[in-house]
Amino acid sequence: MFEVLPQSEGKIVGIRATGTLTDADYADLMPKLEERIVEHRRIRLLVDLEGFEGWDLLAAWDDFTFGMTHWHHFEKMAIVGDRTWEETAAKAMDLLMRSEVRFFEIQNRDAAWDWIKA
Repeated sequence: MFEVLPQSEGKIVGIRATGTLTDADYADLMPKLEERIVEHRRIRLLVDLEGFEGWDLLAAWDDFTFGMTHWHHFEKMAIVGDRTWEETAAKAMDLLMRSEVRFFEIQNRDAAWDWIKA
């Protein structure tokens, strides 16, 4: 499931992804992000993956299509996690997206917030 974090305000959006994400999770989250994009043109996104276990097939497609549709609507993206593949994914996203993407270890979550807000 996704949780929009309370530190979110204006063009700064923090979300926590936990468990195995489903199409219904994306159906709930995407309109919230699109609303922020309409309001601010470009947003800064922090994605906290502590407790994240993956996607079902349709949710993985939702994630991919949202990213491909909105790749130019992100100013910055911080990925907070504790797995090597999450760091590798953040590095790949940094190469593919118009925005800067950085990975932060879970113990550096506060630094991720500082960076996304700066």
